[in-house]
Amino acid sequence: MAGFPISLGNAPEFEGALPEAADVVIIGAGVIGIASAYYLAKKGLKPVVVEKGRVAGEQSSRNWGWIRQQGRDLAEIPIMVEANRLWKEIAEAVDEDIGLNICGLTYFAETQEALAVYEDWLEQARPLGVDSVILSPAEIEAKFPGMTKSYVGALHTPSDMRAEPFLAVPALARAAVAAGAVIVEDCAARVLERENGRVSGLVTEKGCIRTQEVIVAGGSWSSLFLRNEGVNIPQLSVRATVVQTGEVPDIHQGGANGSKLAFRRREDGGYTLAASGFHETFVGPDCFRHFRTYLPQLMEAPFSHNYRPMSPKGYPDGWGTRRRWRGGDVTPFEKMRILDPAPNARKVEEIRARFEALFPALGKVEVERSWAGMIDATPDVVPVVDRAPVEGLSICTGMCGHGFGIGPAFGRIMADMVTGGDVGHDLHRFRLSRFSDGSKLILGPDL
Repeated sequence: MAGFPISLGNAPEFEGALPEAADVVIIGAGVIGIASAYYLAKKGLKPVVVEKGRVAGEQSSRNWGWIRQQGRDLAEIPIMVEANRLWKEIAEAVDEDIGLNICGLTYFAETQEALAVYEDWLEQARPLGVDSVILSPAEIEAKFPGMTKSYVGALHTPSDMRAEPFLAVPALARAAVAAGAVIVEDCAARVLERENGRVSGLVTEKGCIRTQEVIVAGGSWSSLFLRNEGVNIPQLSVRATVVQTGEVPDIHQGGANGSKLAFRRREDGGYTLAASGFHETFVGPDCFRHFRTYLPQLMEAPFSHNYRPMSPKGYPDGWGTRRRWRGGDVTPFEKMRILDPAPNARKVEEIRARFEALFPALGKVEVERSWAGMIDATPDVVPVVDRAPVEGLSICTGMCGHGFGIGPAFGRIMADMVTGGDVGHDLHRFRLSRFSDGSKLILGPDL
């Protein structure tokens, strides 16, 4: 079985010297960090991205590859509509194929109750600019011929897209560098430097870089870095297993989700598959520390996660993971360059078998590779996009598995946020203070 395309076995593509100074320093070279650098560079600024491992080495390349407006939190929809437009611009701007395809995405409803949830979401979302529709059973059958299971209806968004994550994010990184950004791989951030309470630089394992603006876009590692700086985010990470099939006949060009299976067509002629609604939480100290904040989510869906008794060594919430360090110390980020969890082998076989059973005309479906990623999650299932309570520090994290598609728009937003521009959207829903100001947390849609 093939290995994952992005690993420490790949030589660093971006390994220049750390500059002495930058207009903005970005921690993390996932889709958010890279998109932030791209739009800052397009403004004529000098952004520097520091990455402990490889560009897109973690969840930004391990997701399903969906670029969806469908089913999002209402506060995300205007941002996602912008992201759809930006992805098209990016696909034209980069000098390589990222697999962008306007294909439509579909959520199947097995019951009238499930369909009513989709209808309610659509009633609220339609005024925000989505082109989503409800499909009848006959329309589903026409779009998915040969499917063995029938459904009472479905939510479908024709303008939703797909792309290949481990092609798209590195391509955007190269475009950012061409526009004037600097990316330094194998360069873990350690601590902020401050003067009179505000950011004056960032200490990394390769030295210090002067700057007055730092963006934390570290995915599952964000809360660990921020806690050492006195900023608390109740963020956890969960494991999600993904399967890539070999080439099979085309049964649908888009993506779909239902009956505990998600699938979408790939540019290489196979399908990316996942067990929808199945996530695994490795229990560590932060699970206990943030238990009260996550309680509303747990009460809403107590069995939505599968719990593992011990967070593995070196993970962000590992029992032995160091929580405090100084600029001269070796940090947890240097000890785990890429968070590369093993996929759930039992789930891999279950996913393959479900896909075969749903489309028996495909015959035997071969698994070409499988992998897992750690999704950065928040208690209310929406991200944190805000200025931190440290002058010069900004945060864009906690994408809850929704980050790849919306990444370009949040990158553009961060570029304007740190330069005093118009962010263009109401970000109140994503404020950091919602976890500490007594506000009642409102859960995002579980769609």
